Amino acid sequence: MLRWLVPREYAPSVQAIDLAALRRRGIEALLLDLDNTLVPWGAREIPEALPGWIAAARAHGLRLCIVTNNFTRRAERIARALGVEAVTAAAKPASLGLRGAMRRLGTAPASTALVGDQLFTDILGGNLLGLYTVLVPPLSRREFPTTRLVRLAEALVMSLVRRRMPASSGTPGAPRRGSS
Repeated sequence: MLRWLVPREYAPSVQAIDLAALRRRGIEALLLDLDNTLVPWGAREIPEALPGWIAAARAHGLRLCIVTNNFTRRAERIARALGVEAVTAAAKPASLGLRGAMRRLGTAPASTALVGDQLFTDILGGNLLGLYTVLVPPLSRREFPTTRLVRLAEALVMSLVRRRMPASSGTPGAPRRGSS
């Protein structure tokens, strides 16, 4: 079971993800979690650096889609403001929403990466589909109440996950140099 929770890469932030390296790996599209990955949980405002990172990802030839378990109009508004596709109520780690996003972008699992902040939804869902998975730390300590409970279990698993992550990917808590 643990192997499904190990991300292929860890980045200290979305902006630190090495987009050129992803393209060299054959990645053509990024599926992006919303809350606490792109924006703080519940935030309506877009962080200042995010539009520039979206533009850089596009400049690297990457197609983008927000895939969120959130089902509010806020998620759709943020996606529109960023000019990216969105799949809401994705029910990650189930595959339906992730597959729908790949259909929209016209990509297959081998050429798609998933970026998220949670092991039990984002990383598990991506790994089960054979996506390249990138774990980032949550942007905020503020979260949905059930997510706070899941984080307790996640903290226990993280000590085991850290040991299995490739050394070149960086590890949670150890900054990794990345470029956009």
